[in-house]
Amino acid sequence: MHRTDNPCKSSARELKLGPVSATDDSFSGTYEPPRRRQPDSPFIQRGRPSPGTIQDFWEWSTSDLLSNATRGVLAEFIVGLALGCVDDVRREWDAFDLVTPDGLRIEVKSAGYLQSWQQKSPSAISFGVSPATAWFAETNSYSEARRREADVYVFCVFNTTERRHANPLDLAQWLFLVAPTTDINVALGEQKTITLNSLRRRVKPSEVDYAGLPHAIRAASRDTQ
Repeated sequence: MHRTDNPCKSSARELKLGPVSATDDSFSGTYEPPRRRQPDSPFIQRGRPSPGTIQDFWEWSTSDLLSNATRGVLAEFIVGLALGCVDDVRREWDAFDLVTPDGLRIEVKSAGYLQSWQQKSPSAISFGVSPATAWFAETNSYSEARRREADVYVFCVFNTTERRHANPLDLAQWLFLVAPTTDINVALGEQKTITLNSLRRRVKPSEVDYAGLPHAIRAASRDTQ
């Protein structure tokens, strides 16, 4: 039988929620770093487990690894794996994407020839490289100047063009281009985007596979000093 109501909608009477006052003593806006959650963490309703776990949510929301948004996060994770800095939780909108144990700041950009949708031809590869006003979660504040905050940029290209063989979890299907931010600043200035060919010609990044990432990033970091 077809339902005429919306099972995903709850009325205000059911939830019994009232407005939160700006002076409510129960509110705390103090910043706390997010914590890692376990895959079997259940949803809860009125203190009792409800159907579904966070693993179910992850499978539902992030299984399409060819989508631009998910592929970008995956690229950050892959670079973080190579550098050993994915023990914490990813922070959205931070001034840079990764920080190594010794404080090296990494910006990760990703692009791919394949998309989630039907294509007549491979996508053109380009990356956003615009200087930005940085936001800091700990203080909810912005930097005064627009600049590229990271020490090193890693441009990740999902290199496969055959959809039937595409697997973003296969590290051999990725190409990584590594450049010190100082080289990008000199070559590009305030430029906002750059194509892959232009990046190669003007910035001259090191091109490596996954195994070569740690060395290339360390070498680029020495060029910033």
